[in-house]
Amino acid sequence: MTGWIDRRFPLTSTWKKHVSEYYAPKNFNFWYFFGSLALLVLVNQIVTGIFLTMNYKPDATLAFASVEYIMREVPWGWLIRYMHSTGASMFFVVVYLHMFRGLMYGSYRKPRELVWIFGCAIFLCLMAEAFFGYLLPWGQMSFWGAQVIVNLFSAIPFIGPDLSLWIRGDYVVSDVTLNRFFAFHVIAIPLVLIGLVVAHLVALHEVGSNNPDGIEIKAKKGADGIPLDGIPFHPYYSVHDFMGVCVFLLIFAAIIFFAPEMGGYFLEANNFVPANPLQTPSEIAPVWYFTAFYAMLRATTDPFKIVLMIVIALLGLFALVRARGKWRIGLPVLAVLVLIFMALTESKFWGVVVMGTAVVSLFFLPWLDRSPVKSIRYRPMFHKVFYAIFVFAFLVLGFLGTRPPSPAATLIAQICALIYFAFFLGMPFWTPRGKFKTPPERVHYKPH
Repeated sequence: MTGWIDRRFPLTSTWKKHVSEYYAPKNFNFWYFFGSLALLVLVNQIVTGIFLTMNYKPDATLAFASVEYIMREVPWGWLIRYMHSTGASMFFVVVYLHMFRGLMYGSYRKPRELVWIFGCAIFLCLMAEAFFGYLLPWGQMSFWGAQVIVNLFSAIPFIGPDLSLWIRGDYVVSDVTLNRFFAFHVIAIPLVLIGLVVAHLVALHEVGSNNPDGIEIKAKKGADGIPLDGIPFHPYYSVHDFMGVCVFLLIFAAIIFFAPEMGGYFLEANNFVPANPLQTPSEIAPVWYFTAFYAMLRATTDPFKIVLMIVIALLGLFALVRARGKWRIGLPVLAVLVLIFMALTESKFWGVVVMGTAVVSLFFLPWLDRSPVKSIRYRPMFHKVFYAIFVFAFLVLGFLGTRPPSPAATLIAQICALIYFAFFLGMPFWTPRGKFKTPPERVHYKPH
């Protein structure tokens, strides 16, 4: 039977290339659970989403009632809905941890730049998927959250009002908006997301997996051509990941059965109230996985715009001193043009720019990091301190995004936003400096 299939489809060769004869470093630790867990949650979201669409009505007059019907009348509908809503949050949990592991061990460095870029594109798709899906329950927070986010695009000079109107399909969030968001959430974005996941895995298996030591295992091969520090993904890491899956499912089930709302962070109380265009909630905030970027948006006030202008002016002066050739004139001129444009535009627009740049900055990480070693294990102590400060600033931003605005919170968010961008902008200067440890020639591995 297998031979009949292999003569018509590369089943066995694909299994060998990507699973049984794909050699991964033998020193993976628990940080390497989160890639396979992300794939697991993606499957959960697709399967539960299919079952939800069987009873969901993408209609402004029926959407909220159809969600209540799923929760109360459809057999096991409450479980499927909670699996989907909890899965959305857990997706971002495992993706954030997966990206943090890449940041720690330099998984974005050569030759894995394309793997990282595909990963960042997946992250962007996840954000779009979550945003479009957030409107579908048609609760108060869904409705007003979508209204606020779409209105942000109106701050873009010249095309903003027309762009926000085009996204909504109406002058306000309405039935038209719900239908197009449903189409994007159920069909368009998932297709792109699956394609990017496949590209991410193919690119990863082409160059090989990174490891906590940051050593290329393909550099040391035996007479049979197999990496000396590699072991087949199956059965070794399939069993390894199965243990991670079991622990994850225990946590996942505990949340679903005992705390599906997670204190209002996974499901807000206002979203259990039908959308009312005539009654604005006292607090409008996005779901927790957007709050760090939302805090940056909210922190971009007129005084903060002046701080950003000063930073850009200093970068222009630095470029004038360091740049050579045509860049010596071009970069300062560009900085002057940006400063003039900033002076003529409102801070709301620059809040959108700051929020978008915070995500786009991740794409350039492979070229910003100039460290001679990949893994944080062999970097100087002050590198580890900078990483810790960056993570702390991001977590503080995430917390502040869930809280009501205040002068003190705005000031702290502005400081944390500057730390966030300083981490990336300063990378070319601080990453090559310090006393580095020499990585071993072979990976460090202690059998359990």
